[in-house]
Amino acid sequence: MLEASNTTAELPAIPGKRYFTIGEVSELCGVKPHVLRYWEQEFPQLKPVKRRGNRRYYQRKDVLMIRQIRSLLYEQGFTIGGARQQLSGETAKEDLQQSQQIVRQLRTELEEILHILKR
Repeated sequence: MLEASNTTAELPAIPGKRYFTIGEVSELCGVKPHVLRYWEQEFPQLKPVKRRGNRRYYQRKDVLMIRQIRSLLYEQGFTIGGARQQLSGETAKEDLQQSQQIVRQLRTELEEILHILKR
């Protein structure tokens, strides 16, 4: 297990690559590979691409998600269930904000079309 002093601020920067192996992600996030595989089962948001021989390839968004999960569990003291609930709540909030933004944009466009048609 990790020492409590190893915080997210001490993690290395994420390189500008498209895909990362499980070993690379392990080093980038300070979490052992078997823990990453376990988290894949526990957190539905974590879905690395699997290729030949079930090799996992993580994308940047996956690495960021793993760092967030790590922070929730190791630094903020959440349980697995609590972290899962926290992440699903944040995902729902983001989805709602995106939906509201799309509706506002559509409304603006429709009002512009209506203005043009009234001319």
